[in-house]
Amino acid sequence: MNEFEQRLTEVENHFQHNDTDLGYRRLIDCVLDLADKSFYQEIIAYSDIYYNENSSNETKIAKAIQLVEKLKQAPPPPYHTEDILLSTKNVEKAYNRRKFKLHPITFNLKSREVVGLVGENGNGKTTLLRLICGELKPTAGEIDYQFRTAKPFSYELKTKLVYVPQRIEVLYGNLMDNLQFTLTCYGIDSSENKLLAKVMLARLGLWPYKDLEWRQLSSGYKMRFELARTLLRRPKVLLLDEPLANLDILAQQIILEDLRYLSQSMRNPFGVILSSQQLYEVEKVSTEVIFLEQGKLKLQGNKQEEKADFTIIEVDVNNTKEELLTAFSSLDLKEIKFNGGSYIAYFDASISINQIFAAIGNSTLQVKYIRDISKSSRRFFVN
Repeated sequence: MNEFEQRLTEVENHFQHNDTDLGYRRLIDCVLDLADKSFYQEIIAYSDIYYNENSSNETKIAKAIQLVEKLKQAPPPPYHTEDILLSTKNVEKAYNRRKFKLHPITFNLKSREVVGLVGENGNGKTTLLRLICGELKPTAGEIDYQFRTAKPFSYELKTKLVYVPQRIEVLYGNLMDNLQFTLTCYGIDSSENKLLAKVMLARLGLWPYKDLEWRQLSSGYKMRFELARTLLRRPKVLLLDEPLANLDILAQQIILEDLRYLSQSMRNPFGVILSSQQLYEVEKVSTEVIFLEQGKLKLQGNKQEEKADFTIIEVDVNNTKEELLTAFSSLDLKEIKFNGGSYIAYFDASISINQIFAAIGNSTLQVKYIRDISKSSRRFFVN
C-alpha cells in the first residue's frame, strides 16, 4: 500500500466512525494532492451536499466513500522527501537603543515539520521570525535557505517563504475575489483559478461564508482566510506570528490541526514556524519546541527525545494541599506548589505517571483536571 492509499484508507476510517468533520478535511487534502480539475469539481459538488442542512449524515458518509473509491483509481501524486528547508546558525540580534538582545539560536527546519516558538511577550519570538523572513538583519550568525537558488532577500525567497504577522493585512471585497486575485498573481490559469479558490475555502472551513465580504468575518475566520490565501501561494516555509491570539480554544485547536495536516501534503509539503503563548496547544502539534526567555534559549528539542529531571504533574482538585500530600505519601514526592489555580507536584523521575494515577485512584481526591508536564515548557511558567 503506497502513501496515498494509506491516506485514503484513513479518510474512509474517519467517515466510517462518524468523524465526518475530520474526514471531510482530510478528503480535501487528498484531492489537493492530486491537483486534478475533475476532482476539484467533485469535491466542490460534495461540499454543497456536506453543508446542506437537509443532507443526512448517512448521505454525507455514502457520498464521501464513493468519492474515495474514485480517488483510488487515480495515479498517486508524487511524494517529496523531508528535506531541510532552512538552518539558523548562532543567529543573534542586538538593538542599539534597546537593552533587549536575542542570544544565539541554532536550529533546522525540515519540510513537513512544525516548530513552535513559545514564551511570553517580549522574549524574542517576533524578532526571530523577522530575522528569518529577512525583515531584520542578524547582528551575528547566518541563516541558510536550502530551497533558494537566487540571491538573499530575492523575489524567489519572498514567494517561497511567507511571513504572516500578528496583525494581518486588511482586505476589501469578497472572499472568492480575493483568492482568485491571489491565484492570478501566481500564474494559475483561469480554468483552474475559480475551482481551486473554492476548494481552498472548503478546506479551511469557509464554504458557508464564501459569498461574504472579508470585513464580515470574525477574527478566527479572518485567520483561516489568511491561511487559505497564503497556502494558495504554495510556500516552502510558513512563518506565523501569534496566529492563535484572540481565538477561542476550539478555533485554536482547528487551526493548529489544519496546519499540521496541510504541511504533510504529498505534492506541496512545507515547514511551519509559529510563535505563541498557548504552550499546551502548540506542543501537541509541534515536532520541535523552542522556548525563549528574555531573548535566551531556555529549552529546545523534541519532547519524545527529552529526558525529564522529574515527573511533574499539574492537577486541579477540590481538596486541600494537605489532602494532596496524604494521597501522594507513598510516592517519592519532592515538592508541591500552588500556581494559578492548580497544584504543580514534583516527583522523583523514577515515579511513573501510572503510579501517580494509581495513588489518586486509591485516594478520596476529587480531581477536576490533571496533566503530565514533565517534558512540557509549561513547567517553566511556575512561580
